[in-house]
Amino acid sequence: MVWSTSSDVFTDLQQLPDHRVALVLGTSHKTVGGGSNPFFQKRMEKAYELYRLGKVDHFILSGDNRSVYYNEPMEMRKALLKMGVPDYAITLDYAGLRTLDSVVRCQKIFGQNKIIIITQPFHSYRALFISRYYDIDAVAMVADEPDFDYALKVRFREYFARPKAVLDLYILKTSPRFLGEKEKIKVSTTR
Repeated sequence: MVWSTSSDVFTDLQQLPDHRVALVLGTSHKTVGGGSNPFFQKRMEKAYELYRLGKVDHFILSGDNRSVYYNEPMEMRKALLKMGVPDYAITLDYAGLRTLDSVVRCQKIFGQNKIIIITQPFHSYRALFISRYYDIDAVAMVADEPDFDYALKVRFREYFARPKAVLDLYILKTSPRFLGEKEKIKVSTTR
């Protein structure tokens, strides 16, 4: 999975291909202990940087929205608005319950076949692998990772998520939990 997708994982903004829509993959804005989640913060900072530099015109913020008290897309929206991204440049995807759902919904619901995925490096390979399966022209612009010790639990989880993705795609033919009606997003290139 890593080998087949690593050429489409970018850290240098100057080398990033011209894809005008970014899919930002969700994570909680708070840690279990109630502090600020550095994974979330780094993704928001990278998204804002891409917008500020004119590399992205529109964001699909995809994540879990399992209760009134837990809403990843809304928290991402709040963070980006606070940084200066205008509301018209944001579309919320409340049914991105997992990476597969977010990627597939980006294509099937929001009509996007050419995207930049914003997440941390360890997660980007799986997101790109899923994108390839669905013939989506995707690249990843990776956000910085927290210290290795801090990210150990997340890296351990990813170790099992990769074989599960292969199983979901090639054996089980798993579909997103929710698809729903198509939504046209308005991508404005004027600022």
